[in-house]
Amino acid sequence: MANEVKLPRLGQGMEAGTIVKWLKGEGDRVEKGEPLFEVDTDKATQEVEAEASGVLLKIAVESGEVPVGQTIAVIGEEGEPVDVAAPGEPAAPPAPAAPAQPAASEPDTSGGSRRDERVTARPQEENGGRIKASPLARRIARERGISLEGLHGTGPEGRIIAEDVERGGTRPAEARPAAAAVTEVERVPLTKVRATIARRLTQAWTVPVFQLTVSADMTAATHLVARARELDEDVKVTVTDLLTKVCAMALRRHPDVNVQFTDEALLRFPTANVGLAVAAPSGLVVPVVREAERLSLAETARTRSGLVARARDGKLTQRDLEDGTFTISNLGMYGVEQFVAVLNPPQAAILAVGAAEARPVVRDGRLQPRPLMTMTLTVDHRAVDGAEAADFLRTVKQFVEEPALAL
Repeated sequence: MANEVKLPRLGQGMEAGTIVKWLKGEGDRVEKGEPLFEVDTDKATQEVEAEASGVLLKIAVESGEVPVGQTIAVIGEEGEPVDVAAPGEPAAPPAPAAPAQPAASEPDTSGGSRRDERVTARPQEENGGRIKASPLARRIARERGISLEGLHGTGPEGRIIAEDVERGGTRPAEARPAAAAVTEVERVPLTKVRATIARRLTQAWTVPVFQLTVSADMTAATHLVARARELDEDVKVTVTDLLTKVCAMALRRHPDVNVQFTDEALLRFPTANVGLAVAAPSGLVVPVVREAERLSLAETARTRSGLVARARDGKLTQRDLEDGTFTISNLGMYGVEQFVAVLNPPQAAILAVGAAEARPVVRDGRLQPRPLMTMTLTVDHRAVDGAEAADFLRTVKQFVEEPALAL
């Protein structure tokens, strides 16, 4: 019996997803648990596995956004009948009997020569006047002002897909006016991840926040990171790994900062799940190092390395991105000295970390250079008061300057 493939709910609050690519084609053999297609959710692009074995009989949705629970394909036995239409397309009515056609050479009664009517029907002529096109193709055509009429569809049953619109909507260079090459503006449609970033940052901007800034002496921390690399060459420990461990231990000491804010209550977490802001090809993502207070420095480095690699390869799972209680944004590797990070709701705090640089410091009555790193804590004032936030940041500074206290 044929099994309908429906778009699954991959995370809490997910209502729709955008199909990016099918990893199998119609007629291919599929095994249960094998990656079947890629879907773009609000947080990441991830592979979805087949829930049944068989032959991929039909792909009902080639690409584009569909709601959770929508049938997007059918898996069954070879030769099994399939009766699934693409979303939004009415079932094809029975074709009326074709009227007898005069021979091509028969003269037109209106006086002109009758053209040869044995031509290939366009997609809209085969579908009751409705052009057969994927949702993504329709969206691209609408955004770019391209008419679907006349485009040649290369999808299943002549369906117009996104690539057809891309090809059909681009005029040859020699046909464009000379000024167009200079004044033409590229329009880049928002991905699901970019749209989510925009929505969440706009939401964050409405939160009443305050910032606290301190500078920490990185002498001991720098030495510790270098020593850790010498002892285990297979694990590349970084300052970010040390900060993750340090912040996790400080959060355990200050549980009132390790919270998420909701309209009904503050959610206080028993473990420190530290998110790391990562610049991925699809946009900013924040994978989470779970229970960071329980990890050694080497284990933290391995976990961080795996998360960053998956982020840059677009392979993060929903679990990688959920349940964060605190975030670190480190731009020190770019030479940024100090900045303010935007809060990551519903979390109550985020730490912005700049580059360590030599600055003059008075020690024992003498002026001497020290590697100082500036850290700025942004806090949701609805969830955390100023004194508690300041005490937490003081603990972070103390642990950074004397990391043995946190390890």
